[in-house]
Amino acid sequence: MNIFSFSPFGYEGSLVTVEVDLRRGIPAVDVVGLADGAVKESRERMRSAIRNSGFEFPLERVLISLSPADLKKEGAGFDLALALAVLDAQKKEDESYRQKTENDSILIMGELELSGQLRGVRGVHAAAATAVEAGICYCIVPMENEEEAKDVSGMKVYPAENLVQSFMALQHKEWFTEKQEISSANIQEQVLFPDFSPEQEFSLVKGQEKLIRGLQIAAAGTHNLLAFGPPGCGKTLSIQKFPALLPLLTEQEAQSVTRIHSIAGLTVSKKSIGKQGDFRMPHQTASIEGICGGGTNCRPGELSLAHNGVLFLDEAAEFKTSVLQMLRVPLETGSITLSRAGRSTVYPARFQLLMATNPCPCGNYGNPTKICLCSMRSIELYWKKFCGPLLDRIDIRIEVQAVPENLNTAKQPLSTQELRVQIATATKIQRRRGKKNAFLSQQEIGEICVLDEKARNFLENQSKKNEFSQRAVAGCKKIARTIADMKGKEKIEIEDLMEAVDFRKTPKPLEIFSAGG
Repeated sequence: MNIFSFSPFGYEGSLVTVEVDLRRGIPAVDVVGLADGAVKESRERMRSAIRNSGFEFPLERVLISLSPADLKKEGAGFDLALALAVLDAQKKEDESYRQKTENDSILIMGELELSGQLRGVRGVHAAAATAVEAGICYCIVPMENEEEAKDVSGMKVYPAENLVQSFMALQHKEWFTEKQEISSANIQEQVLFPDFSPEQEFSLVKGQEKLIRGLQIAAAGTHNLLAFGPPGCGKTLSIQKFPALLPLLTEQEAQSVTRIHSIAGLTVSKKSIGKQGDFRMPHQTASIEGICGGGTNCRPGELSLAHNGVLFLDEAAEFKTSVLQMLRVPLETGSITLSRAGRSTVYPARFQLLMATNPCPCGNYGNPTKICLCSMRSIELYWKKFCGPLLDRIDIRIEVQAVPENLNTAKQPLSTQELRVQIATATKIQRRRGKKNAFLSQQEIGEICVLDEKARNFLENQSKKNEFSQRAVAGCKKIARTIADMKGKEKIEIEDLMEAVDFRKTPKPLEIFSAGG
């Protein structure tokens, strides 16, 4: 029996071979292989769990080797693997047992209680995926981790409640089951949406048609968005409804999301398969480490947890300048590299950035009904925190006006279900292309976002008028492509481009403070 466990580090982690040698000598347990305190303490947990489960602990000197020897092993996830390796070494003299388990390779993870019961551990999805790549197709995990292990294609899983069940499973491969294939094709073709709560109903938002339209386009093409306006005008309220507009992820997209959640120790349930990307809303006091990730094991931060989802920075100007500046590279590359103690890992971080902020420190700049008490210098410093290169990566900019209390509009706002119709149309088209519009490269923009002569002349004139950068011009083309996709059209028409430019240009109140288009 070849027993493997897993040492999580960053996004990748490494398989660890667990070997046991029983030899003559004073009864003791030695663990070699650069084990940390939690792994060394598992000797005592393992001894008690084996005895309390009705097995005999060997009255010999037990040597447990964890290889590769130069890789640091951390955490309590090795408990079950160590205990089963000891019991396996004891039973090797049993001919019938040896015939059932000879040449088998199996992944084992789980934390043991002294009674022999099992507790869930983090990193099981990453461990199962790594094991399948190495040709290992069986694993024993705690009941709590069953779903994330079964989420890996090709892995046969036995969810155990205690040590006795785990040991019996070593001799009964028919007990192991694979995941049932779900209708990923339906998610791919039909563009399914999750259920939404009454609080996520957009028809309740009055007088903010442009903001809602911007959020609809952002959801359809995964474009970054900035909304600014006076306090209480509905920026945060509207953006918090945004998850209701996001389609369920495809199976391929959900795999990386589930792996990151597993590494972070977040609960992975049945609903995580064919799930929606996360909507992350960190506090303004968040540090760079909290946003990027880090720690001794390079745990994921908010950027990676928002992979294939949304990162929403409310009151964005209140975040540290260093945090805002750090967003630029992940927005461009879709990944983030963390380095700790001579090792590095690369986390995927293909997220959608939404930001909401006030136009000035007091919030009244540009408001015709109120007086702004801020000096021009303070307003300039307020907006300089964003910097031109970061704002240049924001495709959709919306100035949100305060809505009068006595507003009486005859036009009924679109409901969430109505907004989803065009988003589904655009999403289906982009999935057939194989890439979301916001992430198109320059070459792909030239191939997909084709403009006729009239549209090219219009964009060129607007580019000069608004001093667009090359990235801003590309952003206009991508937004126009999304608007055309929402209508199911093959070609971008002039009205699509006009709406795109309207969303991309900098609103007048901020022209003197923002840069980069």
